[in-house]
Amino acid sequence: MRYFGEIAYLGTNFHGWQKQKEGSTVQLAIEECLSTVYQQNVEVMGCGRTDAGVHASQFYFHFDIDLDKEEEEKYILKRMNKVVGPDVFIKRIFKVKDDMHARFDAKKRSYEYHLIQQKNPFRKNIAYTFPFYHQLDFNKMQETAELLKNYKAFFPFCKSNSDVKTMNCDILRAEWVKTDNSNLVFHISADRFLRGMVRLIVGSCINVGLKKVSLAAIKEALENQTRLDKSLSVPPDGLFLTAVVYEF
Repeated sequence: MRYFGEIAYLGTNFHGWQKQKEGSTVQLAIEECLSTVYQQNVEVMGCGRTDAGVHASQFYFHFDIDLDKEEEEKYILKRMNKVVGPDVFIKRIFKVKDDMHARFDAKKRSYEYHLIQQKNPFRKNIAYTFPFYHQLDFNKMQETAELLKNYKAFFPFCKSNSDVKTMNCDILRAEWVKTDNSNLVFHISADRFLRGMVRLIVGSCINVGLKKVSLAAIKEALENQTRLDKSLSVPPDGLFLTAVVYEF
């Protein structure tokens, strides 16, 4: 039987989602947790691959398991959350169709990037304190975000050495929101994202906002699918995967 899990996690102490030869990852933590609770080897497939230090307020994975009996859901979740550690919260485990896939059946994903003006110890590792915040032109940053929705291919915003077959993404939302005078949040939603895409897009918005890169240069790179002369990948701290949408 196939099951989905919905979780949230703080990515600061993880080397990303995907298992690696060395280092702690969210996938490894989940697999060790499920294997311990269910008393059998469990492997999971995630809805995506967040980088080291990136967080998720909503993330899904699937796994296949044969259970001899149904166990009470609240009891199982309580045990799982004790085993998995303090940086991961398992919200629910639920049965789905046997061919439901956490990665390929996701219809939309949404991210937020949090940019703040002043150092805040209560937002350590969950927001990027930008030293030149006061120099940013918010309107230029918004224009850059709006420009993205005119294109389907995003080679300029994909990390090098990516092995994806297509650079196409359908961006449904790209918008900067000023929550107050010292906090900016970038919202972006799409059917899929390329490796490092959101952090590179935020970096380009910042470069345009600082007048280090022109909006025309961003447009030219997107039209010709070429690298930008000046690119910036912002730190992972402020990045959250906030929503993954399926047709259950």
